[in-house]
Amino acid sequence: MSATPKIAVFASGSGSNFQAIYDAMKAGDLTGSIALVVTDKPNAFVVERASIAGIETLAIKPANYPSKEAYEHVILQKLSELQVEWIILAGYMRLIGDVLLEAYPNRIINIHPSLLPSFPGKDAIGQAMAHGVKVTGVTVHYVDAGMDTGPILAQAAVTVVDGDREKTEARIHEVEHELYTKTLNQLFSL
Repeated sequence: MSATPKIAVFASGSGSNFQAIYDAMKAGDLTGSIALVVTDKPNAFVVERASIAGIETLAIKPANYPSKEAYEHVILQKLSELQVEWIILAGYMRLIGDVLLEAYPNRIINIHPSLLPSFPGKDAIGQAMAHGVKVTGVTVHYVDAGMDTGPILAQAAVTVVDGDREKTEARIHEVEHELYTKTLNQLFSL
């Protein structure tokens, strides 16, 4: 691994975690450089964020490929060209398959808006609120072949704002941005 790790950020939506990572690197609070943003949603706002930051984007739809493996091989080719060392998932709404898992063992990291193993998968915040929990949180974990089942690296609790999803999400995003930066710094310094 290099002293300044090259990473690829994978995102499917607005890219607020991408932005937080980029901003932390720019401020010198996180060692590393973002070589590529990968998205499965070419119209996602993260594409605009990456463009403003001057970071190359690979925006490709999985439906345009005959298999998950073919889709991931295209991504892997670009990651290899750019000598990417770490894959950082930041709101990427697809399961990572064998092609990338085998190429990046213990170098794919995800952030999830719950205290795993509670509320894995999609809409974790909605799941937590539907269950009436008073505390949810954020988990940073290694990615494996399961859905949010990889070994946990860090967690932080977040108090649910009763009946207010928007305020709860805002609290979670604030904690995500801080926890992800801190955890990535620890990983990159090993």
